[in-house]
Amino acid sequence: MNKHEIGAQYEEKAARYLEAQGYRIVERNYRCKLGEIDLVARDGTYLVFVEVKYRADGHSGYGLDSVDARKQRRITRAASWYLYEKHIREGQPCRFDVVSFLGDEAMLLRDAFQL
Repeated sequence: MNKHEIGAQYEEKAARYLEAQGYRIVERNYRCKLGEIDLVARDGTYLVFVEVKYRADGHSGYGLDSVDARKQRRITRAASWYLYEKHIREGQPCRFDVVSFLGDEAMLLRDAFQL
């Protein structure tokens, strides 16, 4: 299995995990000229932009360190474009969550970073 297939598999697992937490998935693999967002979901009144991470290398931790400042900027720019492109009203509460996997164990970090 290549890296793209593994990523798609874990994005699907993350979507199912979030749905079990009460989220409603509204978009998968959103791409624009400014970047990409793995999942876009609704959680109550929040529109949530979700980054999915996976670590299989046996190192401790969930790979949250890989969502560094550069990656956060790319995600927030793509999210801003998403809001513009979809004509989502100003003032819509938004949040950035990270779902990270260590093997098959999922961890959700709500409000992982700010716009």
